[in-house]
Amino acid sequence: MAEQHSRTVTLLAALLALAFAGAAIAQQSYPNRPIRFITPYAPGGSTSYMARLVGQHLTERWGQNVIVDNRPGGNTIIGIETLARSAPDGHTIVLATTTHAILSSITKTPYDPVRDFAPVATIGVAPQVLVLHPAVPANTVQEVIALAKAKPGQLNFASSGAGGPTHLSGELFNLVAGVRTQHIPYKGAGPAMIDLMGGQVQMFFSVPVNIIGHVKAGKLKAVAVTGSTRLTALPQMPTFAEAGLPGFDVKTWNGVLAPARTPKAIVDKLSAEIAAMLAQPATREKLNGIGMVPLVLTPDEFSAMIKSEITSYLKVVKAANIRIE
Repeated sequence: MAEQHSRTVTLLAALLALAFAGAAIAQQSYPNRPIRFITPYAPGGSTSYMARLVGQHLTERWGQNVIVDNRPGGNTIIGIETLARSAPDGHTIVLATTTHAILSSITKTPYDPVRDFAPVATIGVAPQVLVLHPAVPANTVQEVIALAKAKPGQLNFASSGAGGPTHLSGELFNLVAGVRTQHIPYKGAGPAMIDLMGGQVQMFFSVPVNIIGHVKAGKLKAVAVTGSTRLTALPQMPTFAEAGLPGFDVKTWNGVLAPARTPKAIVDKLSAEIAAMLAQPATREKLNGIGMVPLVLTPDEFSAMIKSEITSYLKVVKAANIRIE
């Protein structure tokens, strides 16, 4: 019996050694070919900017090309499902946003937002800015509310996709302000911005990077920003709390996901490299310049945040009675 026990212990030790050796080899050899970096939105928005920023850093550090692959459609489902069906080897990753935590509360998805993915790292978090087409006869939050009440259902707000943070922002605004504006979904912030500046829609809740240049050029009007502080790039614009709507606050985050069952060694290597990128003053300056606050979370912390966000947004979705088919 003692001899059998000894053999069992020896076998277990050997298996553990092989497992650790395999993890070390996986980490050392990764990546061994180009990395496909999916962004589930059309080109031209903040997600494309963030993907290029991360991709350039990884390419320079690892000597393997990171190819940004815009896969818009299906309210991000097309791009996210593509990742879920990819080989779990770290050579296909996706730039996920707050939409990932919202969508399963609104519609049926062909994947589980928690079980089918391996959270890798967060990149940053940004507030939402309410911008208007210049022809809209309102310049403050209270004037927008008054206009919406005077013309119920006649003001349109664009979103970068049904079920995402820009959609939820508009619905929450309706709920908190007691108004009714009409949602017009697009396949990304880029197409939404084109129609906003063309006057086809009147309102848009956007991350700062998409609107700062257009506001400064006079092509859009910035009304207010969510969060507790004003934007450095647009210091004259008040927060929603300052503008008399303290109950309205939505943020959007960017992060990297890999397929479920991706080896922990690879996830950790990716996560550490993204954290190192965010620690660089030049990177932080770039993010701050577009109104995004760098956010460094470990894979476990990112996983916990996603689960918490799913619970929080479910409450908002139910309160606003948001559904998409």
